[in-house]
Amino acid sequence: MRKQYYSLIDETLYSAKLENGLSVYLLPRADMSKAYGIFTTNYGSIDRTFIPIEQKEKITVPDGVAHFLEHKLFEKEDRDVFTDFSNYGASVNAYTSFSKTAYLFSATNQIEKNVEILLDFVQDPYFSDASVEKEKGIIAQEIKMYDDQPNWRSFMGTIQALFHSHPITIDIAGTVESISSITKEDLYTCYNTFYHPENMILFIAGRFDVEDMFDLIQQNQAKKTFPTFTAIAQEYPDEPQYVKIKEKVINMPVSVPKCTVGIKESTQRLKGEAFLKKDLLKTMLLEHYFAQGGDCFEMLYDAQLIDDSFSFQSTLDKNYGYSLISSNTENPELFAQKVTECLMSLQKQNMTEEAIERMKRKKIGQLLRSMNSLEYIANNYIHYTLQGIDFFKMIPAIQAISRDDIDHFLQNWITEERLAVCTIMPQ
Repeated sequence: MRKQYYSLIDETLYSAKLENGLSVYLLPRADMSKAYGIFTTNYGSIDRTFIPIEQKEKITVPDGVAHFLEHKLFEKEDRDVFTDFSNYGASVNAYTSFSKTAYLFSATNQIEKNVEILLDFVQDPYFSDASVEKEKGIIAQEIKMYDDQPNWRSFMGTIQALFHSHPITIDIAGTVESISSITKEDLYTCYNTFYHPENMILFIAGRFDVEDMFDLIQQNQAKKTFPTFTAIAQEYPDEPQYVKIKEKVINMPVSVPKCTVGIKESTQRLKGEAFLKKDLLKTMLLEHYFAQGGDCFEMLYDAQLIDDSFSFQSTLDKNYGYSLISSNTENPELFAQKVTECLMSLQKQNMTEEAIERMKRKKIGQLLRSMNSLEYIANNYIHYTLQGIDFFKMIPAIQAISRDDIDHFLQNWITEERLAVCTIMPQ
């Protein structure tokens, strides 16, 4: 087990790669009253075309299998996993994103037992024809529920305007039609391929004894047998840099229109330093210009084009990236126009050294505050680890950003061909 101390953030992280390939990270926090555990596989909704483990032919599975699989792992032949955790005082949950699936718990006691339950239920799949058919109705209702939510429709509508053929345009849960064709064989095929320990990360943070926890994990994994892992051959369609649709309108029963301006950030697989620099620069610059007090925010506010729903977000992942700027607004056309003008004007910005340092200090401050959350640390550490980045070295990376980095990024960041607008209009 490797021990590493990070003096800038006063954290000690223990890590190891087990014989079966599982990456384990332990972050003890004696000052915490609880522990948080998360078991993640590098497999999400976009991973639909691949060569299954121990096979030679490429397949494409129905949309929504990753999310369906997440649901079904909680149901065993003789019990429900939620009861197992509740018996030991733990709160349990899971999520599927475009790029990964995670299973997690939080508890104040019986931490080792809950870690054992987490490992065992994820690594012991049980799917039957009857239970799969039953789940289809449950997930179909979930899909329909999201279809009625303006925020979700706005998000997916913008993504579908930005991207041509990338599977990010497909709802994580799939469609009612696509999930109807999912079989237990599909679930086992995807499980056996993507839930191999070599493709997974376990992160435990909080109040526990490191040596006892590591011994428990080692012994738990040593009892289990897994096939020999081979690199998973996956296929994604080619995606151009320009957007598919410049403007998209969705009619829904809303009282106030909602408008989102999207930036198509990336269509390439970035790793390591290239990933981190792009990720930091776009998030820091969006924060600088669109957070309260920023020039773009003030312009939109003064023009009465935004309300408390105004938000911005940015994501960079496996082979895609996007940024979204959104608000409920009585004048969506003017909102889109002003946001676009603001974005396009950034190429001409000449930030002062004082502004650059202020932006960097703000990012570091936000990062340090967020590190009071075990959930934040664990989820972000896993996210960046999958991109070949040590999350705990983020502060030096922020400090190293130069004026040249910012100037070069601003010159190449925003182009007309990578901007799209999605508007939710009242029916």
